[in-house]
Amino acid sequence: MLKDRLFSLLSKYNLKARDSLGQNFLIVPDVIEKAIEVGEVSKSDIVLEVGPGLGFLTEELAKRAKKVYAIEVDRKIIEILKKEYNWKNVEIIHGDAVKVEWPEFNKVISNLPYQISSPFTFKLLKRDFDRAVLMYQLEFAQRMVAKPGSRNYSRLSLMVQALADVKIIMKIGRGAFYPRPKVDSALVLLVPKPREYRIYLDERLVNALFQHRRKIVSKALKESAHVLGVERERIKNISLPHSNKRVYQLTPQDVKDIEEFLKAEGIIKGSPK
Repeated sequence: MLKDRLFSLLSKYNLKARDSLGQNFLIVPDVIEKAIEVGEVSKSDIVLEVGPGLGFLTEELAKRAKKVYAIEVDRKIIEILKKEYNWKNVEIIHGDAVKVEWPEFNKVISNLPYQISSPFTFKLLKRDFDRAVLMYQLEFAQRMVAKPGSRNYSRLSLMVQALADVKIIMKIGRGAFYPRPKVDSALVLLVPKPREYRIYLDERLVNALFQHRRKIVSKALKESAHVLGVERERIKNISLPHSNKRVYQLTPQDVKDIEEFLKAEGIIKGSPK
């Protein structure tokens, strides 16, 4: 059992999970198998894993993938992995996954440290890949899949859905991890949309709008004009597209319409990063 293996390793190396690094080790084999199944991992795949922990998911990925890159910030964990496993097709990269340069890959399968969920996801969506199967805090996952007009719809929902199809595969209880986290989790599938259907949005505009997500668009932009680097007077009396919608009702295409209008009026310029 993975739980027995985990406690054996913790004892052997006098190791304690570091809450500051979001270390909650996944100890349910069925969840690992489900992640690999949904990821459709095959011998042609190069897989990126973030936070390999004590190698339980990494071990299964190594059996099925052509190559696995595992990014780990904890040097002690890296030392343990190198002593305990004799992987021929796994390369461990030391560093913060949000900051280090990523190798080339086509799939991502990870039990993410939850504190990097947002920056990691936004970094990932700027890359080309086939699919990603990621463990998130349940609340975060619910925001990712929320539809326009719903309670959970947010900047995250908009930015993710502009570039990818997202689906919660399964909800996962706290007992699937050690130490037991304070929140429930979810396994999420992300599949990038075909390039011709991706909507690349100006992040400044998205941030400006969602600072006031419950206000109508015209008022939200006036109050966040400084975020766009413009004076309120410049957008005070213009007829914005979708101006009477609440911000949380905007689809990615709605926001793109607003962006294109503001560019045509010379109010904002440049392309999103």
